[in-house]
Amino acid sequence: MSGHNKWSKIKHKKAATDAQKSKVYSKHAALIAMESRKAGGNLASASLIAAIDRAKKDSMPKENIERAVAKGAGAGGEAFHEVMYEAFGPGGTAILVTAVTDNNNRTAPEIRNIFHKAGLDLGGPGSATWAFTKTADGYLPQNPMELSDEDGEKLADLIERLEDQDDVQEIFTTADTLEESE
Repeated sequence: MSGHNKWSKIKHKKAATDAQKSKVYSKHAALIAMESRKAGGNLASASLIAAIDRAKKDSMPKENIERAVAKGAGAGGEAFHEVMYEAFGPGGTAILVTAVTDNNNRTAPEIRNIFHKAGLDLGGPGSATWAFTKTADGYLPQNPMELSDEDGEKLADLIERLEDQDDVQEIFTTADTLEESE
């Protein structure tokens, strides 16, 4: 009876990949809903088209995209909005975290807790944005910093924990050793 073990392995592997896809799809859905709300449901909006194209690149089903657009246009009643958190990380690197959330009272403490577990604190508005230049693609560091190996590992661990949070969309750092995350 070796077949049951093979099925068990396939089932667990499928569950893991499905969970990963679900996390990516939920991030895309929140972003599409927010852009749809900004555009008033207008599918010709450039920002909405860009968000839909990014979702399609990750193979998001058409029904999920349509549902997210309808939700943002007012069918769901939830209002998604973009928030930015600023902090200084290991080695003094400036960090910007952008998130799309329907409930800032839930998201802010979750982000604050991630930083607190890393021994860091969130900064106030404007405390870290001065270290970046805003571009069409996001934020570029004005003065990239070299990090020691130890600080680089701490920063990589922090970024990984932030990316695991569902509402987080993008993370930008002034570290020269790491690529900005999407």
